[in-house]
Amino acid sequence: MRKAEAAIDIHRPASDVFDAFTNTAALQKWWGVERCLVEHKQGGLYSLAWNISKKGIQYISTGVITVFIPGKELLVDHLVYFNPEKPILGPAYLDIKFREENGITSVHLAQGGYQEGKDWDWYYEAVKEAWPKVLVDLKKFLEP
Repeated sequence: MRKAEAAIDIHRPASDVFDAFTNTAALQKWWGVERCLVEHKQGGLYSLAWNISKKGIQYISTGVITVFIPGKELLVDHLVYFNPEKPILGPAYLDIKFREENGITSVHLAQGGYQEGKDWDWYYEAVKEAWPKVLVDLKKFLEP
């Protein structure tokens, strides 16, 4: 199966970079998440929502945290994506690994589990294009 991958080096401790993916206030600031529920444990929920209006929530990504090692790895499995213009897409996974050396954290992100078909092709291409840009936003948020 296909997977979208992206990587970046950030001049911050791994614990700070990890927290940016799991802290509600941080997710809102750097990723534009409007609401989220992140349970900081293996087996916990990882649910993010964007574009909330009186009509509802436009985009939701939600899954189950299967690896939660602060400063090292965050693996969200059974990841499901909701978009009003597409069928429900899932399950997939999001695996983010952090490696710190000399105050610089290398972030390697892989999102996979993409199936076949027009909607899956669209989702894969959108994610493959978005993650490098999103990681640049993360870097701008975390670095002074």
